[in-house]
Amino acid sequence: MAMVVKNNMSAVSTLNTLNKNSSALAKSLQKVSSGMKINSAADDASGYAISERMRVQIRGLDQANQNTQNGTSMMKVAEGAVSSTVDILKTLKEKVINAANDTNTDADRQTIQKELDQSIDQIDDNANVTYNGKYLVDGSKNTIGTATYTALTNQSLSTDTKSDSKLTELKSRSGDNLEIADTDKVTVSYVKGGKTFTTVFSAKDATINTILTNANNVGSAFSTTIGTGSVVGTATSNAMTYTANGDSAITFTAATAGVTDQVSALTISITDKDGNVKKSANASLDAFTETVRAQNKSEDNAITLQVGTKANQSIKVGLTDMRSEALGLKGSDGTKLNISTQAKANAAINVLDNAVQKALDQQTTIGSVESRLSYTSSNLTTASENVQSSESTIRDADMAKEMTEYTKNNVLLQAAQSMLAQANQNSSSVLSLLQ
Repeated sequence: MAMVVKNNMSAVSTLNTLNKNSSALAKSLQKVSSGMKINSAADDASGYAISERMRVQIRGLDQANQNTQNGTSMMKVAEGAVSSTVDILKTLKEKVINAANDTNTDADRQTIQKELDQSIDQIDDNANVTYNGKYLVDGSKNTIGTATYTALTNQSLSTDTKSDSKLTELKSRSGDNLEIADTDKVTVSYVKGGKTFTTVFSAKDATINTILTNANNVGSAFSTTIGTGSVVGTATSNAMTYTANGDSAITFTAATAGVTDQVSALTISITDKDGNVKKSANASLDAFTETVRAQNKSEDNAITLQVGTKANQSIKVGLTDMRSEALGLKGSDGTKLNISTQAKANAAINVLDNAVQKALDQQTTIGSVESRLSYTSSNLTTASENVQSSESTIRDADMAKEMTEYTKNNVLLQAAQSMLAQANQNSSSVLSLLQ
């Protein structure tokens, strides 16, 4: 190669190599310092895009999991309130059973009434519990629905029982005659708006429809139609539910929809001419249970819990009214369930049974949602871990490999620097010709 001084091609070539090694070393240094093999789209355009989408998904999954945990906390607050109400109702059941015992004086019952009044007030306090300023079980978070009518259904009478069936001919579900005589007395009591209504009449020539007629004579509480057949409820749209096993049943339906005019319970007692209770007859005839709960018309105010990363991946939770009026313990005018007499205390027993059932139904709903949220949280956690593992495979650097690459590039850079120094000395050797 000719000796030249204007263009030192060896130095130019070595400089180019030096620059390449310097750039490679800089990239290696960035990967080693950040721990990622893809630091920008320039490193791997498609890999960078996939990794970023996964990061968005991971953050969405983590937020959805946080939503789920917050939702669980909200449900626990609601469950705590309802659980406290259930405990109060269990205590009240004991109190009204005590009040129905004639070993108590009127003064004793007044004392028990004071306890009952305070407990009913506490139930209202429980229903006003809030989470983050939101009321939960006061009826404001109910699902959409029309106003419903109280439906009290008896599934203990024979399946061929009709509205015009005579009481003296009634049979139990198993076909045994209830042995109600013409001389027996029928006492019908029910609670509406916190007030107890009672009527007494003779069993002679009385029918199922007679019970309805006499009950309405003292309180006008029920629809004039008695539901019979496999459909539980009246022939109108007041209640069109079915018995659990599809058998026929007798149903009394409230005359008016909504909480205000609900019938809290229906109690029927048969006594003979000497005043003795006919337990076998009462076991079947006094078996009206609430199959449709009275509720007011409500908009769709159910709680929506966003538990997914996509739109509409949510859980809707409707919480019913757990206030004392909705449970049938108080009227809209503030009148509370009365147990001042043995008859009223006896009627109150069934009221408490229905109230407990309503509260337990709400507690079951909340508990099932909590269980579902627990599974959802576990699923979201697993999904987040798996996506993060996949993103790590794409984005994270193999540190052992990158350190090896860094060491190689560092050595090459130093070698290029040394060779550039040597190449730069080649031109100066021309000066030796001038000596």
